[in-house]
Amino acid sequence: MKFVGAGILFAFLLSLAGCGDSLQTAENKPSTPATFQPSSVPQPTASPSPARPNLQSQLLDDRYKKTNSPIGAVDFKNYSYPLPHGWQNPDGSDLTLTNGKLDPVGADTDIGMDPDEAAAAKSQRRIGATYVTTRYFDVTGDGQDEAFVVLKIETFGSAVPQIVYVFSDVQDKPELIWYFRTGDRADGGLKDVRPENGNMVVELYGQDRFLLGGIETSKITDDFEQICCPTHFTRSFYKWNGKNFQLQGKRLTFSIADPKAPPVENMAEQVEKQKGGKK
Repeated sequence: MKFVGAGILFAFLLSLAGCGDSLQTAENKPSTPATFQPSSVPQPTASPSPARPNLQSQLLDDRYKKTNSPIGAVDFKNYSYPLPHGWQNPDGSDLTLTNGKLDPVGADTDIGMDPDEAAAAKSQRRIGATYVTTRYFDVTGDGQDEAFVVLKIETFGSAVPQIVYVFSDVQDKPELIWYFRTGDRADGGLKDVRPENGNMVVELYGQDRFLLGGIETSKITDDFEQICCPTHFTRSFYKWNGKNFQLQGKRLTFSIADPKAPPVENMAEQVEKQKGGKK
């Protein structure tokens, strides 16, 4: 019996030794790190930029493009035009288009430049122009259409102001009777020019923007917006008095974002009245 008990004890000790080896092996075996699984982060989707509006769509449509007046035979794409006061070339030269185009001439100057050299360089500068369109309608009351020639001023800057030249037919020759300049796109740029009840209608982009004579447009203080994308335009009316066009009636400012909204009449006066009331 002792022999049997001793055999059983010996077998039990061997089994413990085996378990100890197995435990030691498991403890000494290096653990395998978990593989990092990056979380799925949605990537931002680039939204397309809104298309910039075509600010010349009305001006370039098919209205008032034909006439039976002799002035319709004049080639205004190959013609010379005077520059308005304040915009003249250093040598006083006109804008002379060839096939509807006149390239500007630039000359660089800097602060440290010799004054005489700077003056000589500036004297070489010339304004350019591009023909835009011609419209024909009668606003002088003589039964003959006038020609409204629109040119875009070209310089080496990004601004695109325009000039509208009004020609009347005098003894089968074009005679310049008036001209006016406009602002740059949303800043008083030309939207449309057309006849209405014998008057000339001018629409300029901006709030209460209208013609102050032939060389300037009005502007409400602090009327700032993106130059590409006007939010308002102003409609004003002018009557020919034999020498120039005079403003008639009320100036109407329309919202482009809300075409159904009623226009604001003579906005500049209303703004000034509100400012006066706040004092």
